[in-house]
Amino acid sequence: MNELDGVGIGIDLVEINRFKELPYSTNKSFYKKIFSEEEIDYCLKFSDSYRHFAGKFALKEALIKSIKKRIGFSDILTSHLDLKPEIKIERNYGEYNFRASLSHETDFAIAIVLSRKII
Repeated sequence: MNELDGVGIGIDLVEINRFKELPYSTNKSFYKKIFSEEEIDYCLKFSDSYRHFAGKFALKEALIKSIKKRIGFSDILTSHLDLKPEIKIERNYGEYNFRASLSHETDFAIAIVLSRKII
């Protein structure tokens, strides 16, 4: 067995203005299709909430790319532990371990996710 069997990688780059152009106050149903209540509350506690929405979206897209499965955004839960992003899958898509990194710049958020299928 190769040491890379079951390992996946995904990366995603998101323009923060995509979220700024869809204000939460007038597009709640859009945000609720993508993010959990906890994720929404987390992002809204910051004055630059759209930066955080973009980052969480990038994490979810990167996870999907890393496992190469059709999975709903609402089935992916993101959080932060000691300022590091944590991600998990809510429903049964298989068992995985994830490592993630997230970064923001003025106009963009980028995320990378490494996944390893638990065999």
